[in-house]
Amino acid sequence: MNLQVIDGLPFVAVTVAFDGRELQIDNVLIDTGSAGTILAADQLLKIGVEYAEDDEVHRIRGVGGVEFVFAKPIERLAVGALHADRFNIEVGAMDYGFEINGIIGVDFLTTVGAVIDMRNLQILPA
Repeated sequence: MNLQVIDGLPFVAVTVAFDGRELQIDNVLIDTGSAGTILAADQLLKIGVEYAEDDEVHRIRGVGGVEFVFAKPIERLAVGALHADRFNIEVGAMDYGFEINGIIGVDFLTTVGAVIDMRNLQILPA
Protein backbone atom coordinates (compact mmCIF):
# COMPACT_ATOMS: atom_id res chain seq x y z
CA MET A 1 0.00 0.00 0.00
CA ASN A 2 1.22 3.48 -0.79
CA LEU A 3 1.91 6.00 1.93
CA GLN A 4 0.76 9.57 1.52
CA VAL A 5 3.07 12.15 3.08
CA ILE A 6 1.18 15.08 4.59
CA ASP A 7 3.16 17.79 6.38
CA GLY A 8 6.13 15.43 6.42
CA LEU A 9 4.24 12.54 8.08
CA PRO A 10 3.24 9.15 6.55
CA PHE A 11 -0.51 8.51 6.34
CA VAL A 12 -2.57 5.56 5.03
CA ALA A 13 -6.17 4.45 4.79
CA VAL A 14 -7.23 1.53 7.00
CA THR A 15 -10.17 -0.86 6.91
CA VAL A 16 -11.84 -1.80 10.18
CA ALA A 17 -14.29 -4.67 10.61
CA PHE A 18 -16.55 -4.82 13.67
CA ASP A 19 -19.73 -6.77 14.31
CA GLY A 20 -19.97 -7.79 10.64
CA ARG A 21 -19.62 -4.22 9.33
CA GLU A 22 -16.64 -2.64 7.55
CA LEU A 23 -15.39 0.92 7.34
CA GLN A 24 -12.52 2.56 5.52
CA ILE A 25 -10.87 5.34 7.50
CA ASP A 26 -8.55 7.81 5.77
CA ASN A 27 -5.84 10.02 7.30
CA VAL A 28 -4.37 7.43 9.66
CA LEU A 29 -0.77 8.09 10.72
CA ILE A 30 1.89 5.36 10.63
CA ASP A 31 3.78 6.01 13.86
CA THR A 32 6.71 3.83 14.96
CA GLY A 33 6.94 6.03 18.06
CA SER A 34 3.50 4.95 19.27
CA ALA A 35 3.20 1.66 21.14
CA GLY A 36 -0.50 1.28 20.47
CA THR A 37 -3.03 1.74 17.70
CA ILE A 38 -5.78 4.29 18.27
CA LEU A 39 -8.68 5.21 16.02
CA ALA A 40 -11.09 8.14 16.18
CA ALA A 41 -14.33 7.49 18.05
CA ASP A 42 -16.42 9.61 15.67
CA GLN A 43 -15.32 7.47 12.72
CA LEU A 44 -15.89 4.14 14.50
CA LEU A 45 -19.41 5.09 15.59
CA LYS A 46 -20.39 4.65 11.91
CA ILE A 47 -20.05 0.86 12.35
CA GLY A 48 -21.34 0.63 15.91
CA VAL A 49 -18.11 0.80 17.91
CA GLU A 50 -18.95 2.52 21.17
CA TYR A 51 -17.98 2.40 24.81
CA ALA A 52 -19.37 -0.46 26.92
CA GLU A 53 -19.12 -0.74 30.71
CA ASP A 54 -16.70 -3.67 30.52
CA ASP A 55 -14.24 -1.87 28.19
CA GLU A 56 -10.93 -0.97 29.81
CA VAL A 57 -10.20 2.75 30.02
CA HIS A 58 -6.60 3.94 29.66
CA ARG A 59 -4.86 7.26 29.95
CA ILE A 60 -2.40 7.79 27.12
CA ARG A 61 0.18 10.49 26.61
CA GLY A 62 1.76 11.66 23.37
CA VAL A 63 2.68 14.69 21.34
CA GLY A 64 -1.02 15.65 21.26
CA GLY A 65 -1.17 15.69 25.07
CA VAL A 66 -3.05 13.41 27.46
CA GLU A 67 -6.20 11.60 26.43
CA PHE A 68 -8.51 8.97 27.92
CA VAL A 69 -9.30 6.10 25.56
CA PHE A 70 -11.10 2.78 25.81
CA ALA A 71 -9.82 -0.55 24.54
CA LYS A 72 -11.97 -2.50 22.10
CA PRO A 73 -11.41 -5.81 20.30
CA ILE A 74 -12.33 -5.64 16.62
CA GLU A 75 -12.73 -8.39 14.05
CA ARG A 76 -10.07 -7.10 11.67
CA LEU A 77 -7.75 -4.18 11.05
CA ALA A 78 -6.18 -3.91 7.59
CA VAL A 79 -3.69 -1.60 5.96
CA GLY A 80 -3.64 -2.67 2.32
CA ALA A 81 -2.59 -6.35 2.20
CA LEU A 82 -1.50 -6.30 5.86
CA HIS A 83 -4.18 -7.38 8.31
CA ALA A 84 -4.67 -8.56 11.87
CA ASP A 85 -7.76 -10.49 12.95
CA ARG A 86 -9.22 -10.20 16.45
CA PHE A 87 -7.04 -7.17 17.12
CA ASN A 88 -7.35 -4.81 20.10
CA ILE A 89 -7.42 -1.10 19.39
CA GLU A 90 -7.85 1.99 21.50
CA VAL A 91 -10.67 4.42 20.74
CA GLY A 92 -10.44 8.12 21.53
CA ALA A 93 -11.46 11.64 20.55
CA MET A 94 -8.15 12.37 18.77
CA ASP A 95 -8.66 16.14 18.97
CA TYR A 96 -5.05 17.09 18.25
CA GLY A 97 -5.60 20.29 16.29
CA PHE A 98 -5.05 18.77 12.84
CA GLU A 99 -6.83 16.30 10.55
CA ILE A 100 -6.04 12.82 11.86
CA ASN A 101 -8.40 9.85 12.22
CA GLY A 102 -6.04 7.38 13.81
CA ILE A 103 -2.56 6.17 14.57
CA ILE A 104 -1.19 2.79 13.53
CA GLY A 105 1.28 1.88 16.26
CA VAL A 106 4.02 -0.65 16.80
CA ASP A 107 1.52 -3.22 18.12
CA PHE A 108 -0.05 -3.56 14.67
CA LEU A 109 3.19 -3.10 12.72
CA THR A 110 4.93 -5.96 14.57
CA THR A 111 1.86 -8.21 14.53
CA VAL A 112 1.70 -8.07 10.73
CA GLY A 113 5.48 -7.87 10.14
CA ALA A 114 5.23 -4.59 8.26
CA VAL A 115 8.14 -3.19 6.28
CA ILE A 116 8.01 0.57 5.85
CA ASP A 117 9.81 1.66 2.68
CA MET A 118 10.16 5.44 2.90
CA ARG A 119 12.16 5.73 -0.32
CA ASN A 120 9.25 4.32 -2.32
CA LEU A 121 6.56 5.48 0.13
CA GLN A 122 5.09 2.02 0.70
CA ILE A 123 4.13 -0.21 3.58
CA LEU A 124 4.62 -3.89 2.67
CA PRO A 125 4.55 -7.37 4.19
CA ALA A 126 7.95 -8.78 5.18
